[in-house]
Amino acid sequence: MPSTKEDAELASQYGHEVIVYLPMEPKKGKKSWLGPGAITTDLSNKEIRKRVEATVKDVPHAVGMNHHMGSKATEDERVMKIVLEVCKENGLFYLDSKTPGKSVVSKLANEMNVPFLENNFFFDNVYTTQHITKQGKKLEGKLTEYEQLVAIGHVGISGSMMVDVLKEYIPIYKKGERCFIVRINSRI
Repeated sequence: MPSTKEDAELASQYGHEVIVYLPMEPKKGKKSWLGPGAITTDLSNKEIRKRVEATVKDVPHAVGMNHHMGSKATEDERVMKIVLEVCKENGLFYLDSKTPGKSVVSKLANEMNVPFLENNFFFDNVYTTQHITKQGKKLEGKLTEYEQLVAIGHVGISGSMMVDVLKEYIPIYKKGERCFIVRINSRI
């Protein structure tokens, strides 16, 4: 996107991890929702590699990769093998959003020795403050169920709502006996 490099530089300057957010083909939804450089299952191996490499090059300071949408692409071994090869070549971990479907990411990442994590929880799969707040409360209860938990929230449409809920709930999460909020890269 036009502001990607600037956003990545700012995030890095403020001490945040930068993760490539790669648009990938869903089972349902419009291709127009993916934006430029999307990875779709009808692309050749060469084109997939070219697009993934270009995206990684466009995101300075990246330490990992995650997909936008992607329920169809993450089920495709051919596609994901190429994506994970580029991750490995660039020293990136892969965060599988675990969007509905039968993702092959964990299988391939294990075989290819690519560090990966899996999402356990979405804050903002519905873009309302009420829903995100409800999810914030629900996450509080889940923190004792998991030794390690990855929760995803977005900065796009729901960004300001997400920030407001996190400002309210991060202090609550930190009060938990076993809750430590860490950088993703430190957990791999």
